[in-house]
Amino acid sequence: MKTSDFNYDLPENLIAKYPPSDRTDSRLLVFNNKEIKHEKFSNLLDYLQPNDLLVLNESAVIPARLIGEKETGGKVEVMLERFLSSTQTLVQIKSSRSPKENSNISFTFSEKTIIATVKGRRDNFFILDWKDAAKEIFQENAIIPLPPYIDRDADHLDEIRYQTVYANMKKQLSVAAPTAGLHFDNLHLTKIKNAGIDTATLNLHVGSGTFAPVKEENIQDHKIHYEKIEVSEDIISKIKETKKNKGRVIAVGTTSVRALETAFQNVPEKYNGETNLFIYPGYEFKVVDLMITNFHLPKSSLLMLVSAFIGHQEMHQIYQTAVTERYRFLSYGDAMLLTKKNEI
Repeated sequence: MKTSDFNYDLPENLIAKYPPSDRTDSRLLVFNNKEIKHEKFSNLLDYLQPNDLLVLNESAVIPARLIGEKETGGKVEVMLERFLSSTQTLVQIKSSRSPKENSNISFTFSEKTIIATVKGRRDNFFILDWKDAAKEIFQENAIIPLPPYIDRDADHLDEIRYQTVYANMKKQLSVAAPTAGLHFDNLHLTKIKNAGIDTATLNLHVGSGTFAPVKEENIQDHKIHYEKIEVSEDIISKIKETKKNKGRVIAVGTTSVRALETAFQNVPEKYNGETNLFIYPGYEFKVVDLMITNFHLPKSSLLMLVSAFIGHQEMHQIYQTAVTERYRFLSYGDAMLLTKKNEI
């Protein structure tokens, strides 16, 4: 298939620049292979059943954006991709000219200057060496990494709302929020659990590559980014029990889908490593029955995953309906509840 097959017209005024007043105020488009319904996210429980398993990505967002200066005096924007070690990071760098290997970038915080050395490149990323613990530097000094399409500076509200209520701060390694989870608040999760729907958490640490557009003409030529995942033995057991009891596995977000489908590629077992699983039409899903997700960018790998899950024509139908009905799009936007094609 061609990348152009996944294009659609996204009006700028439908891109959500701020979150709703309350997390569960978002709208929910429900698609079950037959019809589209327009709901509120607060009514999600009406579509869940006893014995269902809701799988959440508990990875937390780390402040990941730093502004520094090259030795030449030029401004540099550094966006964390991942920690390679306690003192080494893989980052994206935006500047008028790419920094040279072994050159220094300086960052000034409250009259304190921190130096990082460019040690080399890895594809489109740079490797930086830090003299101090890199994670502490980012946690103490960096800015919340709002997606580029939000097109504004992060403020105090984003520190709260660009993070799920169930984020595990011991797993603070994502540079973008698993946004489907932003719609849940603690009361909503309590109601879901009290209704007999079990939950499980995994970790997929979201990298900045999640925003990278697919540029190749043929989607099979696209090299998707690697992301670290942790799927425990307990989750595998819960999924097996859910399937045995005729329950449904409901993945919250494309991140949860990729993590679960990676763990079930062969004999399902706990998985702690990296995944570059690229899901596009033709992929046969091994475990996920329903998916909660936001509306994604045109020509993105995430839109291709949705197309694989519900069908290509159905994807275009849903997105056209969402534009017509003026749903809010992308990270701070509204949500969908999607049933896997040929499943009811």
